[in-house]
Amino acid sequence: MNLITAKDLTLAYDGHTAASNVNFNITAGDYVCIVGENGSGKSTLLKAITGEIKAAGGSLIIDRNVLKNGIGYLPQQSKIQRDFPASVREVVLSGCVKDDSFGLFWKKESKNKAEDVMHLLGIGGLADKCFGELSGGQKQRTLLARAVCASDTILLLDEPVTGLDPDAAHEMYSAIRMINRERGCAIVMVTHDIRCALNEAEHVLSMCSGHSFFGTVEEYVAHEKVDIEIDEKRHNECSHSCGEHHHE
Repeated sequence: MNLITAKDLTLAYDGHTAASNVNFNITAGDYVCIVGENGSGKSTLLKAITGEIKAAGGSLIIDRNVLKNGIGYLPQQSKIQRDFPASVREVVLSGCVKDDSFGLFWKKESKNKAEDVMHLLGIGGLADKCFGELSGGQKQRTLLARAVCASDTILLLDEPVTGLDPDAAHEMYSAIRMINRERGCAIVMVTHDIRCALNEAEHVLSMCSGHSFFGTVEEYVAHEKVDIEIDEKRHNECSHSCGEHHHE
């Protein structure tokens, strides 16, 4: 089932065309990495999918069940996210707003869902800890858990390991992979690291000025003539190298 389909999509902001002629389709349970140079419209595309901005041309079709069930979104980190004054449990629970009448009390179903996701991502023991006191990796896994609570159908992740050390990046990629494989949740991840994209994803969307390429990892390698070994066994090595590339 196609969750999202783009046909000759044009994206723009502040009167500037960020991307044009973008074509792709995201299916249930897929894992797609979006790559491209800075300013090619990768983050803008995620904002279009969430409805934050409108397409400037072409079409962006989102399945009605996706709209009904919600989209999990983990944007690039901001100061507000890093200093959010709440417990880990409260941050994760905030992803359940669409399932709950937000107020002083949360429904039992929402609480159970949040607990389940926190344990899945290995942060159950941090539930009562203040979010602002967490390490960078713990914060990202908490925000990932929040996104999972928002949707078990599709997650949009914008540079999720930026600024993390190698071990934290490894844990983050492992958590994302587990959500995709064990929960069947589609992953759409923006990354600037081609090597990790090719080892994590099933499909690649490459966005360049005026055109885009979408296909399987193997098709992308052949199309771009990328000199890299693609091997399932290299996931762990890739995760550590990603951490090294992203460490700041």
